[in-house]
Amino acid sequence: MRQARFIALAFLTVLFLLSGSGILTHASTEAEIKAQIEESGKQIEALKSEIAQLQNQLNDTTKQKQTLQGAIKELTLNIQRLQKSITLTQTQIKQKDLEIGTLSTTISDTTERIRTSQTQVADSLRQLVTYDDQPLVVTLLGGGTLSSFFDAATTLEAVRTELQNHIHTLGDLKVDLVSDKNVAEGKRKELSTLNQSLSQQNQGLTIARNEQNKLLDQTKNKESTYQAQIAEKKALQAKFELDLLNFEAQLGLSVAPGSFASPRPGVLQWPVDNPYITQYFGNTAFATQNAQVYGGKGHNAIDLRASPGAPIKAARGGVVRAVGNTDSTCPGASYGKWVFIDHDNGLSTLYAHLSTYTVSQAERVGVGQVIGYSDTTGYATGPHLHFSVYASAGAEIATFPSKSCKGKNYTMPVADISAYLNPLSYLPVL
Repeated sequence: MRQARFIALAFLTVLFLLSGSGILTHASTEAEIKAQIEESGKQIEALKSEIAQLQNQLNDTTKQKQTLQGAIKELTLNIQRLQKSITLTQTQIKQKDLEIGTLSTTISDTTERIRTSQTQVADSLRQLVTYDDQPLVVTLLGGGTLSSFFDAATTLEAVRTELQNHIHTLGDLKVDLVSDKNVAEGKRKELSTLNQSLSQQNQGLTIARNEQNKLLDQTKNKESTYQAQIAEKKALQAKFELDLLNFEAQLGLSVAPGSFASPRPGVLQWPVDNPYITQYFGNTAFATQNAQVYGGKGHNAIDLRASPGAPIKAARGGVVRAVGNTDSTCPGASYGKWVFIDHDNGLSTLYAHLSTYTVSQAERVGVGQVIGYSDTTGYATGPHLHFSVYASAGAEIATFPSKSCKGKNYTMPVADISAYLNPLSYLPVL
């Protein structure tokens, strides 16, 4: 009996250790919080609908003739979409805060119930200790009647049953507490992701506004000036492509069969949210109509719509081989700001026309990690992401002279013609 009492008291000690988490309080009632969460949900759905409408309008601008008015309209729509997205994220953060608040109240209530249950267990244990100190046989031998003996035995059994019930209740409460805490932790992680997204959206909005101001400042709001800028960029790009083709023809790089991943959808992930292709890989209509730009070799990447300030993400985990900015050599002629990543499967990827990059050479990145933000640096007559896929063995970072900007040298990714791969062979099917 004394061994049983020792075990019970030891168990009691462990139970009291469960109360180490403090009681969380929340001013609002549960009904008020639920009403606020429901209202936030309605606002979120309305904002998503408004963002979708703005996105559809942005899609339409991509198909229209390239004019200054169209470019300004596209930037304005993008700024409006970003503003709505920021409001959406802020509302989602508010909703997540409310959900965490509700869980905090539940956790607080459960913690209090655990304390009550612990008190009940302690009371039952004290009663058992009392019976243990004066066994029933002593009661009988001390002059007690057989009836009182059986009454005491019945009471003892009731105390034991009550103790077992309290312990069972306590165990259930502990399971509920752990479950609620895990859910709360998951929502806190979601909240952290939303806060990170909000930071990215605010940075994107700044970039988009700067791009709009720059465009208006450079063109003085004149269509003729805008068209002259585009013509100048195309001329620079044509000279650059000739420089690049001549240099790549001399590389002598080779790509061994089987040295890189076989084509399969999903080997890479889309580097932008809501992907929309504005130019395909190879001899596209644009590449054919602008042979002077692509040297008759076709387009060596795909172009994805990416409004100024859109986050650009790594298509697969890997190591950054290099980053750079061709505008420092010859503004408007080539990739602008770019990031080049080597992956673990013999593939490499290039992300070009960035506003800024957030990674550095030799840095290891994970799939989906934001590596920069889009813009119109380099040769980009409109905002987009130039996304190339290479067989790693046939590509390198090289320095070669620029004929379009004499006396300057490019440092950028180059590759053998056989190393350029169609990104759509590796990306998820749209």
